[in-house]
Amino acid sequence: MTDQIEAAADMIRQRAGDEQIEVAFVLGTGLGASLDALENSVSIPYSEIPGFPETPVAGHEGRLVVGTQEGARVAFLVGRAHYYERGDARAMAAPLETLAFLGLRILLLTCSVGSTNADMYPGTLVLITDHINLSGLNPLIGVAEEGGFVSMTDAYDGRLTKRLKRASLSAGVQLREGTYMWFSGPTFETPAEIKMARTLGADVVGMSLVPEVILARRLAMRVGAVGVVTNFGAGFSGGNPTHAQTREVAHQGSISMKRLIRAFLKTREEAWGLGGRDLQR
Repeated sequence: MTDQIEAAADMIRQRAGDEQIEVAFVLGTGLGASLDALENSVSIPYSEIPGFPETPVAGHEGRLVVGTQEGARVAFLVGRAHYYERGDARAMAAPLETLAFLGLRILLLTCSVGSTNADMYPGTLVLITDHINLSGLNPLIGVAEEGGFVSMTDAYDGRLTKRLKRASLSAGVQLREGTYMWFSGPTFETPAEIKMARTLGADVVGMSLVPEVILARRLAMRVGAVGVVTNFGAGFSGGNPTHAQTREVAHQGSISMKRLIRAFLKTREEAWGLGGRDLQR
């Protein structure tokens, strides 16, 4: 880890305390309502944390919020940096490396997605169980000698997947399962690209998530991911996506996401943080 990561970690400890963060969430476009249930929260703008990225895209506030929810110490990364902003697949490396330095082992990613599946209509929550990356881009390019050869067989942790399924049942939230295909953005996909994605087995598409999953797996984090369907893909079922639509529908879906997150935190075992039995099974 670099001096910058250590400085970021020290700053977070000074502002938010030394208590272990058990799970962190990355909140995608329009999903900030999940913060409502936090207790004793501390909010730190990314701009004040060494190395953290700027988040100029509408719907991504750019702040770290640490607090307690359902008895668990949690952190929310409110907003993310994307590859398309500066052509950097490592845009979220510093926040994730900082959290890993602080001992984090469980990361849940949320994002907005476009659907290529008629059963996954706008407003649906999708549990992402795998992904397809045909971009040729990878945040670990250039660091192979430093541990860049990371297995992606279990990129989306099976135990977290089961817990999210249990949480959806207890929260009364419908949660579909699907495969995500990453496109670099910032343009939305063409009808031909959506057709290709469907043919290759993708249920949803989006412009984030995959680099973060790769970075987190390199850091030995267990990863889960849930997307909010904000639109049908271009040319599919009348789909003609816009960013305004993405923000509006994601905001509506944030209610279901909030319920899912609360139920997920309630499902934790007696000790599923560092050293807990859930990590050892």
